[in-house]
Amino acid sequence: MSIDLLQSKIRKLKCPIMVGLDPTPELIPPELLAECREQLGDSPEALAESYARFCGGILDALRKIIPAVKVQAACFDALGWQGVKAMQEILAYAKKLGYYVLLETMRTDVGHIAAITAKSVFGGVKCGGERLFPYPCDGLVVNGYLGSDGIRPYLPYLKGEDPKNLFVVVKSSNKSSAEVQDLVSGGRVIHTAMADLTLRWSTDLFGKCGYGEVGAVVGLSSADAIQALRKRYDTLFFLVPGYGAQGGVAKHAAYAFDRLGHGAVVCASRSIIGAWRELAGTDYPEAAVAAVEKMKKQLEAYVTVL
Repeated sequence: MSIDLLQSKIRKLKCPIMVGLDPTPELIPPELLAECREQLGDSPEALAESYARFCGGILDALRKIIPAVKVQAACFDALGWQGVKAMQEILAYAKKLGYYVLLETMRTDVGHIAAITAKSVFGGVKCGGERLFPYPCDGLVVNGYLGSDGIRPYLPYLKGEDPKNLFVVVKSSNKSSAEVQDLVSGGRVIHTAMADLTLRWSTDLFGKCGYGEVGAVVGLSSADAIQALRKRYDTLFFLVPGYGAQGGVAKHAAYAFDRLGHGAVVCASRSIIGAWRELAGTDYPEAAVAAVEKMKKQLEAYVTVL
């Protein structure tokens, strides 16, 4: 089960950290970008190549320190097919290095479109006598606010010989999430209604670690929400974004974990991959390592992974 894979990697490294690969031109070191442009011209190919090299360097540097990586599809999609190609390369490379690999698309749609996405990401594409997997990953972040029609097509892929897992957006980390997700309807807060659905979608899809293959995205924008959700949903695995650049802190992230330090992974993106901008004279892989070690130390003040 993919959720068991994630939890076991966290326990092995004693590190509940996921790095988010969200590259933008501003986050690429100027010398790396210049090198790619010298080789490929001032073109989408050059920018995509810089993304691939940059993310590959981050993956190489952190492979023995952190267990998991999240690839943000939107950053690569923005470059067209060249960016998608680079993203595919990074997904495959992260898998090769042994990371738990999560692809963030935030996509969901009506049933037949969701089925297409589920098959392309999890089921593969038949080509001749082979089955190709254009987006190799262990899990996918989806938006469940269209309801069950957009989620059910993924569920068959969460069991079997090579089970995958989903993370459904329950309480996002952006500041305006409260405009919708904290509204009360029918006596329930909207984001708890989504958490109820997420738990329902996990029926019969629980790993040996005790957590469901359908996890919940619970952002660090509200410490009270994290505490309440963990208390009420003790079998939902939490993906916790919003650490670092978005203002999330270790004390609040700790509320996502159970008493054994299990059941959650905390994701940071810009504060890790962009750390080179704050550490003059340090190359970007070395800066990323320093940022992760700092984050790990901060989390260890509140969370002990057993």
